[in-house]
Amino acid sequence: MRGIRGATQISANSVEAMEEAVVEMVDALMARNRLDPEDITWAIFTVTSDLDADFPARAARLAGWHQVPMICSREIPVPGSMPRVVRVLIHVNSDGETHHVYLRGAQALRPDLHHGVPFQERVGPKQAARAAAEALKVARQAPAAQPPKAKAPKAKAASAPGRKAAARPGRKPGRPASRKARS
Repeated sequence: MRGIRGATQISANSVEAMEEAVVEMVDALMARNRLDPEDITWAIFTVTSDLDADFPARAARLAGWHQVPMICSREIPVPGSMPRVVRVLIHVNSDGETHHVYLRGAQALRPDLHHGVPFQERVGPKQAARAAAEALKVARQAPAAQPPKAKAPKAKAASAPGRKAAARPGRKPGRPASRKARS
């Protein structure tokens, strides 16, 4: 049993971009780890909050994962994190070397991983940190294909008829500020 990670940064929040990037990532995971879909026990996909055009699991089915149990979820919206990223964790029932696959801009998420070569053999920690910071800086400067959706303003709750509104901030509307106000 092995757990294998993958990630990719997609070009836009669209069905076509999701299909292209996820199929590329799934194909790379299968090729690098010498897997067949039957070897995959399950897969968990996550997407950043700016991706909602399609489910990555649907795109993985295009690559032949018809019988693989999959679920999709949202990543924690950490301020300043890389935009338009799809991640996957697959659990496989096979032996062999594990090769995590990070494609496109997502390579900056794990500069210490390059086709399964251990961190110490490739670069030192300071070089990896600098490379990751520079790649993240470049990724943040890349314009998103679509502007973020504007949030609708929240409606204020109306107070009950015949009751006074809260006198202090933080009190629920319709609640008296003190016991004296109730009489």
